[in-house]
Amino acid sequence: MGLPNVDERAGHRAGTGSVGVPATGGEGHTRAAIVRLLLEEGPITATAIGSALGLAPAGVRRHLDALIESGQARAGRSAPWQQKGRGRPAKQYQLTAAGRGMLGHAYDDLAGAAIRQLREIGGEEAVTDFARKRARTLVDGIEPLPAHRAEPAVEEPETADDSGRSGTAAKAEEIATALSDAGFAASTRRVGAGVQICQHHCPVAHVAEEFPELCEAELAAFREVLGTHVQRLATIANGDCACTTHVPLTVLPTAAADRPKHASPATVAQPATDAPNDSGRSAE
Repeated sequence: MGLPNVDERAGHRAGTGSVGVPATGGEGHTRAAIVRLLLEEGPITATAIGSALGLAPAGVRRHLDALIESGQARAGRSAPWQQKGRGRPAKQYQLTAAGRGMLGHAYDDLAGAAIRQLREIGGEEAVTDFARKRARTLVDGIEPLPAHRAEPAVEEPETADDSGRSGTAAKAEEIATALSDAGFAASTRRVGAGVQICQHHCPVAHVAEEFPELCEAELAAFREVLGTHVQRLATIANGDCACTTHVPLTVLPTAAADRPKHASPATVAQPATDAPNDSGRSAE
């Protein structure tokens, strides 16, 4: 999984700030490492946390209990499909909105004020133009794929077209890596006939709540790079635990791709470790 060591995880990383959980010395480094895992890999079990960080179960649970008591983390039972073996489902832990908020949202007030002023001077068009330019910087340097030819999805034996599908998945991983470098703690995973880009942290979430143009422009930038229709299933700005974007690997007909869709709770996938991006960034 390529996880950094405890001391590295305790340090600062672009866009995430420091972890504001009371703890001192080595305890603080360990707590920060656990918070980072909850952010990037959650929901995650205490056993998985211990294995990743080389910690005893009792020590992991002590930190998790402290995070839950402070309202920065919560526990829930594993879904049936996540359960391994028999017995009672294991608890899975993840950060709450309050926990993510402790990671910092640098200069939110200043950024919000600046965009409001921009809107007063140049109108909505100026805000939209700014959002588009910002979104393009997130994927700057990633070579776009050619636009996909819309064809009905049918069952076919493996052909040369499969290389195009794997190319789309690889390009989605490039996007996730770029997003992680920008502080979004992103990962990818295969889900059915597609791949999902999960952004487990958003450095501009508070600003995006007021200016959804930021999220819309980001999605448009993904479409441009991937050369295909993509669908946003969830956003942190709307109160979800992650920003989840579905990228189909089988191209749908144009009419179906353009038809508005509403993701059901079962469709909006929770961040998991099925096929994480090797960048190691992976939400409440």
